[in-house]
Amino acid sequence: MTSHPPLPTLVVVDAANVVGSVPDGWWKDRHGAAERLRDRLPAYAADGVAGRPGPVELVLVVEGAARGVESVPGVRVVAASGSGDDRIVEVVAERDADRDCLVVTADRELRRRVEALGAQCAGPRSVRE
Repeated sequence: MTSHPPLPTLVVVDAANVVGSVPDGWWKDRHGAAERLRDRLPAYAADGVAGRPGPVELVLVVEGAARGVESVPGVRVVAASGSGDDRIVEVVAERDADRDCLVVTADRELRRRVEALGAQCAGPRSVRE
């Protein structure tokens, strides 16, 4: 029997929370702010994030006015039809149970929900540097 290499860490980024963590005028153009965040993420896909070496699989969850943001190489964008937090919980729950998962958010309630599913969390600064 051949063993398969472990799947790369799944990193799920809460776009609204990360964008909202810096008061840089993002509220004037939520879609553009989410695109700017997305465009910074491919480097993390290759290099890793928050102590997880790359490559990692990056998923950016967007909601509201940012729903039209498209995926780019290295970053899969998932649009929430309703609550972004609920969609993040679904993404975490849908992964292979033994797969390492990191959720990037500062939202305490979301952290509690995804940690109950075995994910770990890191703050917005881990993808804003």
